Amino acid sequence: MNTSEFQQYVKKFSETKGFDTSSIEQRMLYLMTEVGELSKEVLSVSFDPGAEKKENLGFEMYDVVWNIFDLANKLDIDLEQAFKRKLEINEQRSWE
Repeated sequence: MNTSEFQQYVKKFSETKGFDTSSIEQRMLYLMTEVGELSKEVLSVSFDPGAEKKENLGFEMYDVVWNIFDLANKLDIDLEQAFKRKLEINEQRSWE
């Protein structure tokens, strides 16, 4: 699944499950909650790097990405185009 396909999947899933009624502000709060959960998992993996912890870490990463894509949909942002453009910008940029 590529970026555009995933963005469309998130849009359809959000509509099907009724998540599309949340406001931009609510989705941003959900995203912040998921980033907090991801942070907690990252810290726990450093103490217990087992397979189950890594699987949970992957699930939390998915939740963060899903919320970013849902937020992009609410803001009418094509993330594939944004990614392409930002890649071009970063190729020309220097970090010194």
